[in-house]
Amino acid sequence: MKKFFWSMLLMLSATFVFTACDKEDEPVDQPKNIVELAQGNADLSILVDAVVYADLATTLSGSTQFTVFAPTNAAFTTLLQSLGVAKVTDLPKATVSALLLYHVVPGEVTSSAIQTGYVKSASPFGTTTSNLSLYITKDASGVKINNSAKVVTPDVDATNGIVHVVDKVITIPNIVDFALSNPDFSILVQALTRSDLGVDYVSILSSQVGAAGSPAPFTVFAPNNAAFTALLAELQAPNLAAIPAATLNKVLQYHVVAGANVVSTALTDNQQVTTFETGKLTVDLDGGAALIDENNRRSRIIATDVQSNNGIIHVIDRVVLPN
Repeated sequence: MKKFFWSMLLMLSATFVFTACDKEDEPVDQPKNIVELAQGNADLSILVDAVVYADLATTLSGSTQFTVFAPTNAAFTTLLQSLGVAKVTDLPKATVSALLLYHVVPGEVTSSAIQTGYVKSASPFGTTTSNLSLYITKDASGVKINNSAKVVTPDVDATNGIVHVVDKVITIPNIVDFALSNPDFSILVQALTRSDLGVDYVSILSSQVGAAGSPAPFTVFAPNNAAFTALLAELQAPNLAAIPAATLNKVLQYHVVAGANVVSTALTDNQQVTTFETGKLTVDLDGGAALIDENNRRSRIIATDVQSNNGIIHVIDRVVLPN
C-alpha cells in the first residue's frame, strides 16, 4: 500500500513539473510597433509593401507616436485598378509616400477620442510647411474619413501608436472634394454648381498647381450653411435661385484668392486681400480673426487651414459682399 502511495505521489509530481515546463515554453506575444502589426495581418500585406517601397518603415517603427488609418488589401486593389496599375511599385515613389503619410496623424488618437472635424495629417502640401487636412466624422454609424473611408476595425494598439483599419484608400482631396465631403457646405456647393452662372467653378477649383492655365493654388474663405441662410434673410430672398446670376458670380469670386495658399499665420491685422473678383477684403484680428468686406460687414473666421492639394480653406460665419 505504501509503495502504491509513493508511486502515485511521484507520478503527480512529474505531471506538475512537465506541466510547469510546458507553460514556461509557451510563446508570449511581444508588443509590436505599427509596421510589425501590419506585417502580422495578412489583409494588410499591400500596405506593408507600400510602406517598404516608400521608405517609411523606419519612421513607422520608431518611438514617435502615430495614428494610422490602414487600408485593407481590397481597398488598395480597388485604387490600383482605378489607376490602371497592377501594384503600388508601378506608381512613383513620391506619390506613394505622400498618399501613405496622408493616412497618418501625429499622436495617438483612440476611437473614443475621435471627434467630428478637421485634423492635420503627416503629409505636407508640396514643399510648404502646411500639412494636408483630413475631415473626420463620427456618428452612430461609426467613423468616416473625408466622407469616404470607413473605420472597420478600430483601436489596434501598437507600441508607437494605434491603428484603425479602413475599407478604402483615402485619396488626397482638392478644394471641391472638401466642400462635397462636409455637409455644412451644402449650400455653398449649390451656389458653385448653379447651372446659369456661365462659370465652371468645379473645374476651376479642382485644377491642380502647375497645370496649364490653372490659377491654383487657391485660398477660399468658405461660408457655412448658416452664413448662406443669414444672407438670404438679409437680402429677403427666398432661395439662391432668387439671386441674379451676375450678382452671385461676383459674390462667389469675392471669396476666392487665386495664386496663393495663404495660411492663417500669414494673415496680419489690417491686411488688404485682393480677391479673384478683384475686390478687397480687410483682415481684422482685433477680438478674433475676421474679414471686413467692402460694405463694412464683419465675418468671423471660425475654422482655419483646411489644407487640400490645390489650396487652403478658411471657414467663415457670414457671406462677404463686394460693392
